[in-house]
Amino acid sequence: MKQKPINIFVVEDDVIYSSVLAHFLSLNPDYQVRKFLSAKQVLACLHEKPEIVTLDYSLPDATGDQLLSQIREQSPDTKVIVISGQEDIRVAIALFKKGAHDYIVKDADTQEKLWMSIQNLRENIELKKEIETLQKEVEKKYNFQKIIIGNSLAIKKTFNLMEKAASSNITVSITGETGTGKELVAKSIHFNSERKKMPFVPINVAAIPRDLLESELFGHEKGAFTGAAARRLGKFEEANKGTLFLDEIGEMDINMQAKLLRALQEREVTRVGSNEIIKINVRIIVATHRNLLDEVKRGKFREDLYYRLLGLRIHLPPLRERDNDIILIARNFIDQFCAENQIGKKNLSVDAKKKLMQYAYPGNIRELKSIIELACVLSDDEEIGEDHLQFATGSSSNGSTAFSVTDQDLSLKDFNIRIIQHLLDNNEYDVVTVAKKLDIGKSTIYRMIQNDELSLVKKQERD
Repeated sequence: MKQKPINIFVVEDDVIYSSVLAHFLSLNPDYQVRKFLSAKQVLACLHEKPEIVTLDYSLPDATGDQLLSQIREQSPDTKVIVISGQEDIRVAIALFKKGAHDYIVKDADTQEKLWMSIQNLRENIELKKEIETLQKEVEKKYNFQKIIIGNSLAIKKTFNLMEKAASSNITVSITGETGTGKELVAKSIHFNSERKKMPFVPINVAAIPRDLLESELFGHEKGAFTGAAARRLGKFEEANKGTLFLDEIGEMDINMQAKLLRALQEREVTRVGSNEIIKINVRIIVATHRNLLDEVKRGKFREDLYYRLLGLRIHLPPLRERDNDIILIARNFIDQFCAENQIGKKNLSVDAKKKLMQYAYPGNIRELKSIIELACVLSDDEEIGEDHLQFATGSSSNGSTAFSVTDQDLSLKDFNIRIIQHLLDNNEYDVVTVAKKLDIGKSTIYRMIQNDELSLVKKQERD
């Protein structure tokens, strides 16, 4: 996305010199330049919040330091470059202390110095604009009502709790079956809270080997253990002043739970291999598909840590308990997939809607997304019929065997192979027909067959 032009005010009482500077800077099409002959004129336009002001130190109605102070007060983000006819180090130091970005003496090289100074500023200004744009996109992306689709009573209760969580710093514990969107809820809470400009750091406890989890959370010093070639910050330090999301907290080893409890109670951590105590300011959000109270009773989870993490509980209902939300979510996934893949809009047939409503969705929203994306691929026209809906745990309505599309370990390549092989199996291994259905080249399929990624042997014989 092209950035907006950088707005530059040139303040100079010498009409000719002002025109020279303005013309010189205007040679860059990314600069929008305006001229001002007095302090009064420029102050009247400061509400426009220019990114840069080049300021003549000697103006008829104000000194450079006086005008600098007024600019900094009225438009603190504006960068000021002072241009002076005198090389006075004491004046320059005083101006820098008041917030001037640069001090340039008028000489034969003034234009070149000014150009370089603005170029350096431009990089910082554009980076700041990009960060602000991304921040707005993030805030928009994590609007509760937009990221979690649904009108069911169960999900409205979830919205209410999310809003309460975002308005405070209370610890949040999110429960729900696999695939219900626990991390998405955690991100939404963070990006709608007062910590939204600070880091959101997720860690899946179940995915980290037991003997490495302490280092991942608290960090380590160089040489702390074999393979520790350099100091590494832990997730707590990375998330300082932001949010640390501990996914699958129920999988944490009982010994590690004690160390986590101490860190939460003392609000400090110590890197592995160090004695230095590091103070932390971190909001904690945890998630689990387990019933932690049952784990406490079984001796698998510390009772004191359980109550420490309990905080505000948010339970995400499984998809099968969300009534007509299933169709609303499916519709959203269809629109997303068609837009991302630049294909025409598709609609669900009446029978397809009935079939979607009758399924139990053990993989919840993640499974529904996979089912819908595959249906969009299988459908040749604007309508998605019931035959296009392939469920992981049964058969399609036309009697053909369905395959699993919800395996979390599948790569995109493996997923594509499964789709193509499925279509070959159900189209009498007609490569031309399958290529047309998927809008890919025949040579792609032949190459995959040659590489033993696909087979023209019947499924029964392969098995």
